[in-house]
Amino acid sequence: MDSNTFLYKYLNNASPTGFEASGQQIWLDYVKPFVDEYFTDNYGTAVAVINPKADYKFVIEAHADEISWFVNYIKDDGYIYVRRNGGSDHMIAPSMRVNIHTDKGILPGVFGWPAIHVRKEGKEDAPTLDNIFIDVGARTKDEVEEMGIHVGCVITFKDELTELNGKFYSGRALDNRIGGYMIAQVAKRIKESGKKLPFGLYIVNAVQEEIGLRGAQMIAANIKPNAAIITDVCHDTTAPLYNKVVSGDLSAGKGPVLPVGASVHKKLLDLIIATARKNEIPFQRAAASRGTGTDTDAFAYSNEGVPSALISLPLKYMHTTVETASKEDIEQVINLMYEFLIDFDPTFDFRYIK
Repeated sequence: MDSNTFLYKYLNNASPTGFEASGQQIWLDYVKPFVDEYFTDNYGTAVAVINPKADYKFVIEAHADEISWFVNYIKDDGYIYVRRNGGSDHMIAPSMRVNIHTDKGILPGVFGWPAIHVRKEGKEDAPTLDNIFIDVGARTKDEVEEMGIHVGCVITFKDELTELNGKFYSGRALDNRIGGYMIAQVAKRIKESGKKLPFGLYIVNAVQEEIGLRGAQMIAANIKPNAAIITDVCHDTTAPLYNKVVSGDLSAGKGPVLPVGASVHKKLLDLIIATARKNEIPFQRAAASRGTGTDTDAFAYSNEGVPSALISLPLKYMHTTVETASKEDIEQVINLMYEFLIDFDPTFDFRYIK
């Protein structure tokens, strides 16, 4: 499978939090030829390994899960009400098509909404978790259940990856399956280069990030790495309605974002910045208050403390069906991770005080 085919197959596949198995299989099938071995844990995190016998363990990581919904309540008249699985946005739900994942297969539905003609101007109800609903073409609760839909069925938006102006990818679940794509490309590039790493590289595609970094917590305890670089997305703040005073000045197309924060190890960050400068890779800076809100925090504070850093991809319209990222940025993130790993010396001492 070539890289572009993998990208579209992987991004278009649904992998909601807690139900990532199908996407993880796609990811593993692609990355296996580039690594020496692989393993998975009990909750579905997938790990591909180069040099598995090496004592020193370096992790590069992304998370595999996407936000979604659960069937929460089925009314007697057949309408379905939902609750979030991760940070799903009720504001964008009305008029969206959905896939309902059941034991009988995927069933289509729509988030309905009253027509503009019957809404009172100036007094319109805004979408909330209390009033958004799904129509599956059934008129009774019994009919819904006969279709195989029950409380707890997971629901994803029906949307696929597309391109904008030849420069951007746009679609759902770039947060953060685009990260899974990027770390897989790093493994591919290392394999194709023929270069040998003087350490073990663990390419980790973790589950359940969207509900509290849970997959990363589990796999960090499993691997017990010496250091880790996580890749995730951050907000492009150039679009209308973003507040740069609050969220910083970050732009898709201007390179990877390298945040600073308590969980980001300063010495590891400095090494990444040195790699970027050496290879003329553009980068942007961001500040994280307390934690980064990404799997970086889970790795950093795991075990006895793991030097960790974050390479973020600027993303427009996060947690929508039109998440948008720059093709050039994606390549630069891949390039930055690859060049860093090729040069990294596992004897480096991360201690601040000696």
